[in-house]
Amino acid sequence: MSLLEIKNLTHSFGDNLLYKNTGLTLNKGEHMGIVGQNGTGKSTLIKICTEQLIPDAGHMVRQPKITIGYLDQYAELDKSMTIQTFLKSAFTKLYQLEKEIMLLYEKAASGDTECLRHAAECQEQLEIHNFYSIDIQIEQVAVGLGLLSMGLDRSIGQISGGQRAKVILAKLLLEKPDILLLDEPTNFLDKEHIAWLSDYLSGLENAFMVVSHDYAFLENIANRICDIDNYTLTKYYGTYSEFLKKKTFLRENYVRQYSAQQREIKKTEEFIRKNIAGRKSKMAKGRRKQLERMDKMEALNQKEIIPRFHFPELPLTNTEHLLVKRLAVGYYYPVLSKIDFTIKGGQKVVVTGFNGIGKSTLLKTLVGRIPSMGGDFRFSDQTVFNYFEQDWVWEDPLRTPTQIVSDAHPEIPNQEIRKILARCGISSKHALQAIGTLSGGEQAKVKMCLLTLKPCNFLIMDEPTNHLDVQAKEALQTALQEFSGTVLLVSHEEAFYKNWAQKIIHVENRIK
Repeated sequence: MSLLEIKNLTHSFGDNLLYKNTGLTLNKGEHMGIVGQNGTGKSTLIKICTEQLIPDAGHMVRQPKITIGYLDQYAELDKSMTIQTFLKSAFTKLYQLEKEIMLLYEKAASGDTECLRHAAECQEQLEIHNFYSIDIQIEQVAVGLGLLSMGLDRSIGQISGGQRAKVILAKLLLEKPDILLLDEPTNFLDKEHIAWLSDYLSGLENAFMVVSHDYAFLENIANRICDIDNYTLTKYYGTYSEFLKKKTFLRENYVRQYSAQQREIKKTEEFIRKNIAGRKSKMAKGRRKQLERMDKMEALNQKEIIPRFHFPELPLTNTEHLLVKRLAVGYYYPVLSKIDFTIKGGQKVVVTGFNGIGKSTLLKTLVGRIPSMGGDFRFSDQTVFNYFEQDWVWEDPLRTPTQIVSDAHPEIPNQEIRKILARCGISSKHALQAIGTLSGGEQAKVKMCLLTLKPCNFLIMDEPTNHLDVQAKEALQTALQEFSGTVLLVSHEEAFYKNWAQKIIHVENRIK
């Protein structure tokens, strides 16, 4: 019996259909990667599995008493709680059981033998669940996800959003639910921590479902793939690379069969048209009945959307475009200080380093979103920059992509805006949908679209690939390589930048 089964699923956002009468099962021990282009409904599927969303039609069945753990990066946490205390809360039931044992032993001291027997049973449960190695388990996960370097005695209110997401993930792993649901867990992890998580998940006995655009990560952890395509959830057995081969073969085979059936239908309809009123009328009517009873194949409605980005350029020289001297950045206290570096015109520079160390804070300081906390920085007079922010902040989440672009560029006709959005990978349906209901990848494409309409000579981008599918990543990679201006990019995805970056700045406690 499956741990979780979704039957007859149909769901849409407004006019945008995601699934049509489809289903999926997750069995014990299955490690499932969920893939599909941006906007096909990967995160929505996770929310349906956690019952955060009720589908338009269909239902979910799961085994009674199974536990489901969901990575909610935006969960409300007690900011005064230390990281150590928060991680220990993963074992709350075991700590309560320990207290119960102490009470039972106190009662047993007065001669209650039944309490002594019950205490022994509880003690056995603690040993089965490795209660006496809790500190070791916490340390192993904390080391693997890079939490020890932050200090487990720090309060949650003192850490960044990326660090907070890692702490939530750590607690979830320590809880070891029967089904683990993770939505883009590698977005806030560094290369070393992705490798650790990959090893951890691949060795896990429990089942999980993971949404990810990091296909190397999926290749290492998944033995099943759920592909969301053409409004259907299709389950493939094997690794991600095996899935790609199978899908290509099945798609090509389906197209051949569909084309053959369409030719047969056209030929039959032509015969009926010519003979329905003639001496072969009886035969034509028989063919018509056969045609009506035919199980007709549906056309593959969803075509792959291949975006194209182009960043218009302003003139520049190869002189110094940005000078940073002993800069300190942070909010309430400096997280980075004594920062010194220079960037010349036309240079492609990438900033790397542990998540939460202050890379995004550095960029926000440079673009004027937050004040510096010491030192100085200066752009050259000819510099005109555009900034890609990784946070999804919209003035009105109910505005559509078409309206957002029109607000920024009222001089562009509405029809032309639709073409521009389509070029950036936004379908006609999504262009008319509230921005707040779109997937992270689609929202990123809308932000990218706005950048393609504003000429500059310096692009400053903060983790632009986090939610992009493979087609969009490749398009962005090409656009940045073709851009003759200066690029300052924060990224944890080495495969994205390694072939074109000219300078790597690795952030530790300070930039050297």
